[in-house]
Amino acid sequence: MLTETYFSSVSGPPIANNTAIAKDAGIYEHTLHPNHSTPTTLKKSSVPRSCLAVSDTHVFAAQEEKSTVHVYSRARGNQEALVTFQERIRSLLLQDDVLFLGTQEGRVMTCTGRQVSTPACHVQAVTCMAATPFHLITGSDDSNIHVWSIPHLLELDSTVEHEPEQTLSNHRAAVTSVVVSQSVNPDTNICVSASKDKSCIIWNYQHGVALRTLLFPSPVSCVCLDPCARAFYASSEDGSMYAIELFAEKPLLGPQSAEENSTAIQVSSAFGAVPQEAGAALCLGVSYDGTILLSGHPQGQILRWDLSNRADSTELANLNASVTNLVFVAPLPFTRPTKTVTVVKPFLGSRAYNFTAQLTSDLAGSDTRFRKMLNSRGMPSESLEQAILALQQPVSDGIGDQALRTENEELWEIVNEQRALQKKTLQRYVEAKSASL
Repeated sequence: MLTETYFSSVSGPPIANNTAIAKDAGIYEHTLHPNHSTPTTLKKSSVPRSCLAVSDTHVFAAQEEKSTVHVYSRARGNQEALVTFQERIRSLLLQDDVLFLGTQEGRVMTCTGRQVSTPACHVQAVTCMAATPFHLITGSDDSNIHVWSIPHLLELDSTVEHEPEQTLSNHRAAVTSVVVSQSVNPDTNICVSASKDKSCIIWNYQHGVALRTLLFPSPVSCVCLDPCARAFYASSEDGSMYAIELFAEKPLLGPQSAEENSTAIQVSSAFGAVPQEAGAALCLGVSYDGTILLSGHPQGQILRWDLSNRADSTELANLNASVTNLVFVAPLPFTRPTKTVTVVKPFLGSRAYNFTAQLTSDLAGSDTRFRKMLNSRGMPSESLEQAILALQQPVSDGIGDQALRTENEELWEIVNEQRALQKKTLQRYVEAKSASL
């Protein structure tokens, strides 16, 4: 039977002397479907907001007010490693096999087996992050949002300067949350940022353009995006829960939008309100099919909201401590040829390291690319041919090509107008000369 799993984390001391909660439990694995349960707990963690990441094999948790990250093995259910960094960690994100860290000093660190640190491009702490396979988006207390190229951040050349591709600076207070769609089209890539200035902004982050600004009655503490990027959900500090439809009867985006992009829209109607005893939501998570919204609260509750009928919330669990993160695990993960066995502690510099992985399938009798490379001497000729062809092909810049085509069309219009004018002038000259004769 297909199941859907999510992880939650808590921070701070227990709220009550509750013997039903495991002692020192800081991270919980929950099963949402078919029945809600909590099969696994991981101990000895106090995880702040935006500091929990989950892979198929491991759980990564930065610690409250510390510069350490705890790494847990999901298979064994225990702590596998403790990694210490030079600065205090304020945010954490996992994209594929790369761990990204945001620091108190405004830096971004990338960790594979090698650790790379950017300059302090943010002047205050990096408090939230979101990523696609190609871009990393960071939000900070300095009110700015930076867009980074992940291939550039992973560049092996140590002399490369790491600078953001775009800086989005429309907010006027600290950025509290940022989420991004997974589209690969540069014209439809959007991200949504929330800020303490009581606004959310929808961006085309690759072009650095603000598509729509939404104003709320109270500062927005967290947002999450629908899996198909049709809507986003927001929680404000006054306990209100909002659902913002992007392509409803009056779409906020696209050519059918009634207002200009520069027009700010006031959001006043909430679809629900958090019970007063739970406190305003600190984190949100939406299910794989986009029908269920979960919210974590400072009094320990995890509430479930049915998005199909927008009914009142129901309590799924009470963790007896402030719930700071909710991370869903995809029920149908992508097939990967290898599985990580142990995590390699990162280090500064270019020293060699050993990475251990396990093949997820038997290679016997299968003519895979890995098997061809394993049995060939040196680089396979097929790989070399593909690399040579890739180098011979010109780099295509879609935006630049479009601008060049537009300019050429405008020049041809001018040339055709001049030709028509010249033809008319010559015709009148011939007519005048014939009349004089």
